[in-house]
Amino acid sequence: MNPNYQGNLEGAGLRIAIVVSRFSGEPCQLLLEGTLGRLQELGVDAQNIDVASVPGAFEIAGTAKRIQRQKNHDAIITLGCVIRGETPHFDFVAGSCATSIAKMSAKGKIPVIFGVLTTDDRAQALARCGGDKGHKGSEAADTAIEMANLYRNLSPTPTETKEEH
Repeated sequence: MNPNYQGNLEGAGLRIAIVVSRFSGEPCQLLLEGTLGRLQELGVDAQNIDVASVPGAFEIAGTAKRIQRQKNHDAIITLGCVIRGETPHFDFVAGSCATSIAKMSAKGKIPVIFGVLTTDDRAQALARCGGDKGHKGSEAADTAIEMANLYRNLSPTPTETKEEH
């Protein structure tokens, strides 16, 4: 029978980076607080959590990429909130942010978790930061821990092994 790989929610011994946007204010702060709290509930030592604060969602991917290149973390969580306005700016920022993070996650050796909210208004954002729609920051923490453990359980591919030597 072939092995069945799955991560778990054991955070002890893991080192996690968080890149959080400040632009939308309160929703981003609530996302960060929920993420930090959940990581510690899952056993991640507070000293093993690094937080990089960036001006806006557009800056998240570049900062996460620099952290990824350091090879010091087991997972990176990206947090932010892009709220639709009256111009197409929302579409460009939200789309670029999501695409860049997805590409980084697919190409990297550690998981990069997408915790960036894209909402029509502030009320929708707050509802997802501990309101009646759950807490997307806590969910991002769960995903990061599970995926970090899954990546640890998977053997490197032949290409990854060659790249390391």
